[in-house]
Parts: sequence; C-alpha cells; structure tokens
Amino acid sequence: MHIDFIEAIKVIPRCLGATIFLFFITKIMGRKQVSEFSLFDYVIGISIGNFTAEMTLNTDVQYIDGMVAIATFGLLSISLTKLINKNIKLRRFIIGTPTVLIDNGKIIQSGLKRVNIGVNDLLEEARMEGYFNIDEIEYAIMEGSGTISFLPKSEFKNVTVNDLDIKRDKSYLSANIIINGEYMEEAIKKSNITKEELIKRLKKMNLDSPDSILLCTITNNKLNFYFKDQEPINDLLLE
Repeated sequence: MHIDFIEAIKVIPRCLGATIFLFFITKIMGRKQVSEFSLFDYVIGISIGNFTAEMTLNTDVQYIDGMVAIATFGLLSISLTKLINKNIKLRRFIIGTPTVLIDNGKIIQSGLKRVNIGVNDLLEEARMEGYFNIDEIEYAIMEGSGTISFLPKSEFKNVTVNDLDIKRDKSYLSANIIINGEYMEEAIKKSNITKEELIKRLKKMNLDSPDSILLCTITNNKLNFYFKDQEPINDLLLE
C-alpha cells in the first residue's frame, strides 16, 4: 500500500484554514449549546460540518467552494434567526412552541404524544434533573429546543417551606402576554387579566402601545415588564 505523505501534508493547512474560517462564521452566528439547537439549527450545523470535512479532506475540491458554501449556510442561519426574532408566527413554525407535559402535578398524555416521548423518557429526564419522585413536580414543559424544564411543587423547592415552617404557597406558571411589542392574544385570554385591563395598565405607564416592551409576563396577578434596549450594568464584570 503506497502512502502519499506529500498529499497528506497538504491537508494540514486546509484544516487550519477551515478551523479559523469556521470559528469566525460560528462566532457571527452566535453561541448555542447543542442541547439548545432547534431542528433548523441542527440541519444547518450538520450541513456546515459536511462542507468543512469535504473542503478539508478532498483536495480535488476548490477550497474557495467550501468557504462559499459554509458562508452561505452561516448567512442563511443569521438571516432566518433575525426573521424569527421579529415574527412570532414564523418562530412558531420553525422553532415550535413549548409543550406542557405535566400540569398541576398531572401528566398530560396528549402532550407526550405531541412531542413523541413516552412516560419512561419523561421519568428519565426528571431523574436527571434530580426529581426521583414525579409527585414532586408541579409543571414540566418541553421547550422548542427539546429540553424539558421542571417547576417543582412549592414544598419541594431547594429551601422548602416545610423546613421553614411557613405557609405553603402554590406555584404558578408565568403567562407571556407581550413578546417583542406584540400582544399574545391566546395567552391573555387564559391569564388573570383582560386585554382592556392590560391596555389601561400601559396607559398608566404613559405607553400608548406595547412597542417598547420586550416581554411582559403575568404570574398569578403580578405583572412584570421588561423593556427593549436596556443596557447591562455589570457586563464589564463578565469576561
């Protein structure tokens, strides 16, 4: 078997160049953990990985072709992410919507069927989050990324009200009633506030519309507002 060392050595600078180029493309696209990838992110990641391997190992392929392909997929990801952040309907179509798997301590079978997981999968995820007794969980929600978020019952939180010997309060889910300056009509209908009451609350804050609001949530009867264009105070502490 003849080994062409000269040809093999040529791969080294191609690897270095591909790594540097991929680093910059990934940095522009933004940082996400693999567990946070949506289906679209996953498809883009696989495609970029394939093109990177091809331009690195296949010396018959023009190096510039691989770079153009990677840059194209990177720009596609960036453009679609910007569109998703501006259009809630497009986000629901591409990313999906959260699915309730446990509601008020009850397992929602229709939710499990919707995301195609079984009870055993749910129990395994719960154990990985430290819940070995499903009865400790008030709510479980599968996010668009496929990860499951758990809200424990009030008496099973890290510092429990049982330990402090105080009155136990029920845990509540927060309803997102304004996102990116848009009223979430369905969430408002199911919350403890009407749209008319919400508009009145905005007017008391001298707001004629929700355009300046990034997010508004209601937990039980408490409203929380998060405004657009807020600058971090302690960002210089994080390196």
